[in-house]
Amino acid sequence: QVRLVESGGGQVQAGGSLRLSCAASGYTSGSNCMGWFRQAPGKEREGVAAISAGGGETYYADSVEGRFTISRDNAKNTVYLLMNSLKPEDTAMYYCAAGWSSWCGGGWSSKFEYSYWGQGTQVTVSS
Repeated sequence: QVRLVESGGGQVQAGGSLRLSCAASGYTSGSNCMGWFRQAPGKEREGVAAISAGGGETYYADSVEGRFTISRDNAKNTVYLLMNSLKPEDTAMYYCAAGWSSWCGGGWSSKFEYSYWGQGTQVTVSS
Protein backbone atom coordinates (compact mmCIF):
# COMPACT_ATOMS: atom_id res chain seq x y z
CA GLN A 1 0.00 0.00 0.00
CA VAL A 2 1.37 3.36 -1.05
CA ARG A 3 1.75 5.83 1.76
CA LEU A 4 3.09 9.39 1.86
CA VAL A 5 3.76 11.00 5.23
CA GLU A 6 4.60 14.67 5.58
CA SER A 7 6.42 16.20 8.53
CA GLY A 8 8.25 19.37 9.49
CA GLY A 9 5.39 21.82 9.60
CA GLY A 10 4.91 24.24 12.45
CA GLN A 11 4.55 27.85 13.43
CA VAL A 12 7.20 30.38 12.50
CA GLN A 13 7.53 34.14 12.31
CA ALA A 14 7.67 35.96 9.01
CA GLY A 15 11.13 35.77 7.53
CA GLY A 16 11.81 32.41 9.12
CA SER A 17 12.43 29.02 7.56
CA LEU A 18 11.02 25.51 7.68
CA ARG A 19 11.93 22.28 5.95
CA LEU A 20 9.16 19.87 5.11
CA SER A 21 9.78 16.19 4.48
CA CYS A 22 7.67 13.62 2.68
CA ALA A 23 8.51 9.98 3.33
CA ALA A 24 7.16 7.49 0.82
CA SER A 25 6.54 3.82 1.42
CA GLY A 26 4.92 1.01 -0.48
CA TYR A 27 6.56 1.88 -3.77
CA THR A 28 9.76 3.32 -5.18
CA SER A 29 9.30 7.08 -5.17
CA GLY A 30 12.33 7.45 -7.38
CA SER A 31 10.22 6.49 -10.37
CA ASN A 32 7.71 9.32 -10.04
CA CYS A 33 7.46 13.04 -10.35
CA MET A 34 6.79 14.36 -6.84
CA GLY A 35 5.01 17.57 -5.97
CA TRP A 36 4.18 19.81 -3.05
CA PHE A 37 0.81 21.51 -2.86
CA ARG A 38 -0.80 23.77 -0.30
CA GLN A 39 -4.31 24.71 0.63
CA ALA A 40 -5.37 27.62 2.79
CA PRO A 41 -8.86 27.79 4.32
CA GLY A 42 -11.42 28.76 1.74
CA LYS A 43 -8.96 28.50 -1.15
CA GLU A 44 -8.23 25.98 -3.87
CA ARG A 45 -5.34 23.58 -3.50
CA GLU A 46 -2.42 25.03 -5.43
CA GLY A 47 0.82 23.58 -6.71
CA VAL A 48 3.89 24.92 -4.96
CA ALA A 49 6.77 22.93 -6.43
CA ALA A 50 7.55 19.70 -8.23
CA ILE A 51 10.62 17.62 -9.02
CA SER A 52 11.19 14.99 -11.68
CA ALA A 53 11.96 11.37 -10.82
CA GLY A 54 15.70 11.79 -11.17
CA GLY A 55 15.74 15.21 -9.57
CA GLY A 56 17.11 16.94 -12.64
CA GLU A 57 14.10 19.16 -13.26
CA THR A 58 12.32 21.35 -10.75
CA TYR A 59 9.28 23.56 -11.05
CA TYR A 60 8.00 26.36 -8.83
CA ALA A 61 4.98 28.55 -8.50
CA ASP A 62 5.76 32.21 -9.12
CA SER A 63 4.76 33.03 -5.55
CA VAL A 64 7.54 30.88 -4.08
CA GLU A 65 10.25 31.09 -6.75
CA GLY A 66 13.54 32.06 -5.17
CA ARG A 67 12.33 31.32 -1.63
CA PHE A 68 11.45 27.60 -1.72
CA THR A 69 13.64 24.72 -2.85
CA ILE A 70 12.40 21.23 -3.62
CA SER A 71 14.79 18.29 -3.50
CA ARG A 72 14.69 14.53 -3.17
CA ASP A 73 16.77 11.67 -1.84
CA ASN A 74 15.66 8.58 -3.74
CA ALA A 75 17.81 6.32 -1.59
CA LYS A 76 15.65 7.38 1.35
CA ASN A 77 12.38 7.62 -0.62
CA THR A 78 12.02 11.14 0.70
CA VAL A 79 11.20 14.49 -0.85
CA TYR A 80 11.93 17.81 0.83
CA LEU A 81 10.68 21.37 0.61
CA LEU A 82 12.97 23.98 2.11
CA MET A 83 11.04 27.16 2.71
CA ASN A 84 12.95 30.39 3.38
CA SER A 85 11.79 33.98 3.85
CA LEU A 86 8.35 32.77 4.84
CA LYS A 87 5.44 35.17 4.61
CA PRO A 88 2.05 35.14 6.34
CA GLU A 89 0.46 34.32 2.97
CA ASP A 90 2.40 31.04 2.97
CA THR A 91 0.18 29.84 5.80
CA ALA A 92 -1.61 26.67 4.67
CA MET A 93 -1.79 22.91 4.94
CA TYR A 94 1.02 21.50 2.82
CA TYR A 95 0.63 18.18 0.99
CA CYS A 96 3.05 16.06 -0.95
CA ALA A 97 1.87 14.02 -3.88
CA ALA A 98 3.22 11.37 -6.23
CA GLY A 99 2.72 11.90 -9.92
CA TRP A 100 1.48 9.39 -12.46
CA SER A 101 4.82 9.29 -14.27
CA SER A 102 8.49 10.11 -13.91
CA TRP A 103 8.01 13.31 -15.92
CA CYS A 104 6.41 16.38 -14.39
CA GLY A 105 6.03 18.63 -17.41
CA GLY A 106 3.92 21.68 -17.98
CA GLY A 107 0.99 20.28 -16.01
CA TRP A 108 2.95 19.84 -12.82
CA SER A 109 0.77 22.22 -10.82
CA SER A 110 -2.47 20.41 -11.59
CA LYS A 111 -3.73 18.14 -8.82
CA PHE A 112 -5.03 15.77 -11.51
CA GLU A 113 -1.45 14.89 -12.48
CA TYR A 114 -0.92 13.14 -9.12
CA SER A 115 -2.15 9.77 -8.00
CA TYR A 116 -1.22 9.56 -4.31
CA TRP A 117 -1.44 12.15 -1.57
CA GLY A 118 -0.26 12.53 1.97
CA GLN A 119 -2.37 13.75 4.87
CA GLY A 120 -0.66 17.13 5.06
CA THR A 121 1.35 19.17 7.53
CA GLN A 122 0.28 22.59 8.76
CA VAL A 123 2.48 25.62 8.23
CA THR A 124 1.56 28.83 10.04
CA VAL A 125 3.52 32.04 9.51
CA SER A 126 2.85 34.92 11.87
CA SER A 127 3.59 38.56 11.09
